Amino acid sequence: MTADQIKQLIANGLACDYLTLEGDGRHWYAVVVSPEFDGKRAIARHQRVYACLGDKMKTDEVHALSIKAFTPAEWAAQPV
Repeated sequence: MTADQIKQLIANGLACDYLTLEGDGRHWYAVVVSPEFDGKRAIARHQRVYACLGDKMKTDEVHALSIKAFTPAEWAAQPV
């Protein structure tokens, strides 16, 4: 899968204020900012992003995805 395809899957399944994805075609690194993360712990946030990919992780279409998940307030507080 391409970065654009993966980003589209995440964006279609999750309201994102900000979304970036980088990788080498097998190992991906995402930054996802969503109001849906409010009140959720890190594991629940990651599960929410993985749910957007459906079976793509199980079938190895997406081999590895590292996620940094923030609420909009957390993202705004990040150092520039």
